[in-house]
Amino acid sequence: MKTFKSRIKSSLAPCYLVNGEDLFLYDKAVAMLEKAMNLCLPDFNKAVFDDDNFNMQTIVNACEFMPMGSDRRLVIIKNIAKLNENDGKILAEYLKNPCKTTILMILDYNNQFLAFKTSCEFVDAKRMDRTLAKNIIVAELAKNGKQISSEAAETLLDYCNGYLTFAMNELDKLIYFDTSDSLVTKKLIENVVHKNIEFAVFQLTEALGKKNLDKAIVLLNQMEKQPGTLALITNHFRRLFFIAISDMTNSELASLLSVREYAISKQREQVNNFSKMQLKKIYALLEDIDYKIKSGEMLSTTALYYLVFSILYI
Repeated sequence: MKTFKSRIKSSLAPCYLVNGEDLFLYDKAVAMLEKAMNLCLPDFNKAVFDDDNFNMQTIVNACEFMPMGSDRRLVIIKNIAKLNENDGKILAEYLKNPCKTTILMILDYNNQFLAFKTSCEFVDAKRMDRTLAKNIIVAELAKNGKQISSEAAETLLDYCNGYLTFAMNELDKLIYFDTSDSLVTKKLIENVVHKNIEFAVFQLTEALGKKNLDKAIVLLNQMEKQPGTLALITNHFRRLFFIAISDMTNSELASLLSVREYAISKQREQVNNFSKMQLKKIYALLEDIDYKIKSGEMLSTTALYYLVFSILYI
């Protein structure tokens, strides 16, 4: 994503494949491409296909239309849950000889089009490094006459688990919460920004490692009704166990586990709150709870509290 703007300034490719977990970057990529191609009359020269109206042959036909009052057309494919074999063949055939006046942009959040990575210009929409993400937040707030401290920007990204998508969604609250004060502070972030569930899991793990029962209970009460909480806690502790027993570097582990190196470095800090034996016991506990849930012996909500209290006393 860092080089996308400069790449499309120099030349435009017939097809772009955008893939990664930060949805804000998808919208950003579309906006940058439309600007670079100087898209005119979008009602005629822009077609969008999603899971509701997806048909690969129809999309290819749309790519073959000539633009009206513009040098190029833009055809976007997004949010496709499943790409079948026949659709893949139709797309592969089109990409052998794409229309010169159409740019096809595939927004592949569900990882259905990665087989075409070498046939398209690839755009990485993974979470940005924090320095660049903070710069974007600062610039967006400046448009509205607001400033943000470095500490507050870090806290905002922590609460949003590094996702610009979530951080940008929180900016309106921060901009209009107190119009008399131009500075967004860490305290304001703590008061009005909703914590991303993954960050809450990180905080819960920290509390459990330090045997802070009161904080663990407060966090658990906040998280229990959010879907997927137990799975996130389970995955988090499994990763901690893997980090604890592995001799790999942060970079090697990040590549193996398909996460950012920053995430591994933060979790490695948490590993120090547990012994290897504790993590081994927690790992065995997770396996036992998973079996009990699947066999109907335990409800998910009960399992969540059972897991947390068990970890506190391991």
